[in-house]
Amino acid sequence: MNLVRAAFTVGSWTLASRILGFVRDLLIAAVLGAGAAADAFFVAFKLANMLRRLFAEGAFNAGFVPLFARTLEQEGKAPALAFASHALTLMIAVLAAVVLAAELAMPWLVRALATGFAPDSERYELAVELSRLTFPYLMLISLAALVSGVLNGIGRFAAAAFAPILLNLALVAALGLAVATGLSAAHALAWGVLAAGFLQLGALLLVAARAGWALRPRWPGPADRTRLARLWRLVLPGALGAGVYQLNLVIDTWFASHLPTGAVSYLFYADRLVQLPLGLIGVALGTALLPLLARQLRAGREEAARHNFDRALELALLTSLPAAVGLATLAEPIVLVLFERGAFDRTAAEATAAALAAFALGLPAYVLVKVLATGFFAREDTKTPVAVAAFCLLANVAVILATIGSLGHVGIALATSTASWLNAGLLAFLLARRGALEPSPRLRARAFRLLALNLALALVLASAAERLTAVATVPGLALVIGLAAGAYLAAVHLFGAADLAEIRTALARRPAAPAGSGGEGAA
Repeated sequence: MNLVRAAFTVGSWTLASRILGFVRDLLIAAVLGAGAAADAFFVAFKLANMLRRLFAEGAFNAGFVPLFARTLEQEGKAPALAFASHALTLMIAVLAAVVLAAELAMPWLVRALATGFAPDSERYELAVELSRLTFPYLMLISLAALVSGVLNGIGRFAAAAFAPILLNLALVAALGLAVATGLSAAHALAWGVLAAGFLQLGALLLVAARAGWALRPRWPGPADRTRLARLWRLVLPGALGAGVYQLNLVIDTWFASHLPTGAVSYLFYADRLVQLPLGLIGVALGTALLPLLARQLRAGREEAARHNFDRALELALLTSLPAAVGLATLAEPIVLVLFERGAFDRTAAEATAAALAAFALGLPAYVLVKVLATGFFAREDTKTPVAVAAFCLLANVAVILATIGSLGHVGIALATSTASWLNAGLLAFLLARRGALEPSPRLRARAFRLLALNLALALVLASAAERLTAVATVPGLALVIGLAAGAYLAAVHLFGAADLAEIRTALARRPAAPAGSGGEGAA
């Protein structure tokens, strides 16, 4: 399994998804703006997504993928398929109960998530109604995440990375239908979320079946329950860790809901822009690295695992630092070009740009956390990241309390960045103390050069930002970003901050198929 090629596969499809997501968000901003309907939909969407990450991508995959990789590596395909089918049965049972309970308790859930929404207000009533429509998405997308874990475990990354595109297509289609027919855009979007869940799960099940990994619910026998019990012991700490992260989001939304109308939406739109490089870099590296590290560690290939971990950190710095610099220095022209139209006016654009700059300061930390946490998950340790995340939650609240009075919603974004840097630092320290992180001389030298080059890039882009803001156009912004990217890559090569030829070779090299996968490495 080739780390660079696998990460590129995931990142490429993620980029396509995020670009389509921008189109989606542009349409939502133009139709809904940053008013009551937008706030209600974003709360409803966040509620389903929050629990999706809690039950699926964050917690379940952190426990499932290493165990699946170990079973496949040591026992072969049939036991691994049986384990995945048993896990599927477990998820269906748990999530069906969660969805039913949430539908009954929805008024209280929305009240807890957005306490600033008055119980008799339009925003609150609409948020409850929309949340009941979107919440079953939790079950569908969580099951899809399990299927994605199977596909990633056998080295087939493309299908799982493509699946989010179906969500964006469904929401764009729903919004277009609403505009054409005069239906409520917020309700159409909520129905689109539910439809996307069926599309994503169905597509992934089909791909898995065609790869020879047809998943069907199978009730585990007594001999199978030991492995499932181990899975549960890994998932519970992971769920607590994901819960701490999601509690951070709840806290952010809670504080934002007490600010003037629009604050929730400003933070949402700014976060969407930061999610593009985060998905392209951090999620891609973490997704590709976890099964690779898990299988190498299970096979006793410690040096190979250490080498790949080093390379992942190097790629994280190479790509996340310039992305952070670009978003922070060009925040206002970026938001003006992308969002200022229709109901999204100049005031909303400036408020969103300020939040974007604050979020961007933490982008390298967000990416590093994704990579560093993999070092724990691959060793079947889901407890340590929980303790670190819980401590960083307190730091997040402290910074919000210290800054929200003077900075408003920007203080919330700044707190997220601060807590993320603390998270990355603590994870790196703990891995190093355990001997799982020993940066090579090459990594240390290249990290220093990358920091120096990105400082120079920040100075150059800051000087161009004011002129771009005055005349914010798509061609002008694209030209500046293109020239900056070209200059950065040239400087990286000239000063030896990365070996671009080595990266090109890794991308061109066809990966070997994992044993027992029935596939061809990174699809």
